[in-house]
Amino acid sequence: MTNHNTQKPCAIPFTQSGSSPPASPTLQTLAIHAGQGPDPATGSILTPIHQTATFAQPELGETTSPDGHTYSRCSNPTVSALEANLAGLEGVPHALAFKTGLAAITNLLFTVLQAGDHVIAGEVSYGGTVRLLRDLFVRFGVSCTFLDVTDASAVAGAIQANTRLLFVETPANPTLAVCDLSALGNIARENGVLFAVDNTFLTSVIQPVFCHGAHVAILSTTKYVEGHDSTTGGALLTDHPELFDRLQLTRSATGSIQAPFDAWLTLRGLKTLPLRLKQHSDSARFLAEQLLEDSRVKAVHYPTLPSDPGHRVARRQQNAGGGILSFELDSKAVRPFLSALKLTTLAENLGAVETLITHPATMTHAQLSVAERSRLGIAPGLLRLSVGLEDPADILADLQTALEASHILEVQA
Repeated sequence: MTNHNTQKPCAIPFTQSGSSPPASPTLQTLAIHAGQGPDPATGSILTPIHQTATFAQPELGETTSPDGHTYSRCSNPTVSALEANLAGLEGVPHALAFKTGLAAITNLLFTVLQAGDHVIAGEVSYGGTVRLLRDLFVRFGVSCTFLDVTDASAVAGAIQANTRLLFVETPANPTLAVCDLSALGNIARENGVLFAVDNTFLTSVIQPVFCHGAHVAILSTTKYVEGHDSTTGGALLTDHPELFDRLQLTRSATGSIQAPFDAWLTLRGLKTLPLRLKQHSDSARFLAEQLLEDSRVKAVHYPTLPSDPGHRVARRQQNAGGGILSFELDSKAVRPFLSALKLTTLAENLGAVETLITHPATMTHAQLSVAERSRLGIAPGLLRLSVGLEDPADILADLQTALEASHILEVQA
């Protein structure tokens, strides 16, 4: 596949302030206004919820809707408003919204792969992605090589004549390993391979991906985009019109479009995405630095820390660290630590206003064998922390209290 990307600037400002007007709308402004405007029928500032299955067609071949909506399995005005906003924030012409992030990934795979094709994917990835490629698509004659995508030379060496897709997420879930998007984009372009990036952890607010050669950006909008634990959703974004048409056909055929009310909730959350991500990032950086100094913590993973292996690449392709960090305790301390937490909630989600903590070995990556988890750095004592919007000092106090409780019990044992 040829590279249809236009080179887009990667240095998108988080916010832009001062007396001089910006050359173009900033992300904070785009999040509120991109693809949006008062409802032409009523003047409503907020996009209406078009909670309908079907749309009247006054004559054969004609639609009442100026955008051609006929049936909400194919398209819906509220969903289209969300898609316009997502595309505007990303700086690409096309976006499609789905019921879940996993539905978005599934539709991408169904669209671009067929029997006999080969995929290269990051070995540390969201568990649902691994299950799809390893357990489901293999039944349809699709092979997949999972490897360390932080090693660009290994990726280049794994390219086969039938490789059709390079699928990565960065930072990786849950180890926060960072891959070099520009290097991988060059490899994909040189070999005619579709390059897809799961950008759920950072979104385009922190990490634009199309300027690095990506053909598709993937988002679980359940996470930071909606941001309030209110609904599930996913999105695919692309600057390639022909690929967009094919993705749209697959979504219609599989019936996996997002529901109007869920799209409305997601659109409402999007308006504050840049502001929330800035606070998530500031708080996560503060907590990572504090945990790094705590002798009861064996390791801390946060890419913008100077001590992190991905620091150099992260500083080049991210404008902040994001709201996710992971840290490792002695495995015997995990259960008492989690039990002692009061403010922080044990849950599998991330990207919400509440601080959430996950134990990957028994939750998100439980389907992997002990040997696989060990090889990938998912230790029994590894915990993933999604830092919320509470006062970071309160989150730290909660973590420190739980660390003290777990340490006392560990010593007594």
